[in-house]
Amino acid sequence: MNEAMSLQKEYIVTEISAAPEGSPYVLLSLKRPGEQPQNQPSVLPSSQFRSMDDMFQNFGNILSRQMMGGFSTIIKLGLDEYEKLDIKVGDRISLDIEKVQVGIP
Repeated sequence: MNEAMSLQKEYIVTEISAAPEGSPYVLLSLKRPGEQPQNQPSVLPSSQFRSMDDMFQNFGNILSRQMMGGFSTIIKLGLDEYEKLDIKVGDRISLDIEKVQVGIP
């Protein structure tokens, strides 16, 4: 019994950047529709703590607030793929994900 598992997700392109070190790739940053973009700096907000215990007790809350909506899905495309697709910031794209069974049948 070989049933293919697949999933389709829709995203909005939020950023397009060149891959580091001049490699022939483009990185696309994606967010799910309806997610608010993170406008906060990527560092932890400054907080005052009275003791180390106080800091450790509140550290989880600080991280949770920082991470809410702060993660992006990033995919890497070859330059030829990027040019062929003609993707721009703000475009809606759809990704199809399929689980491929590898191994002994």
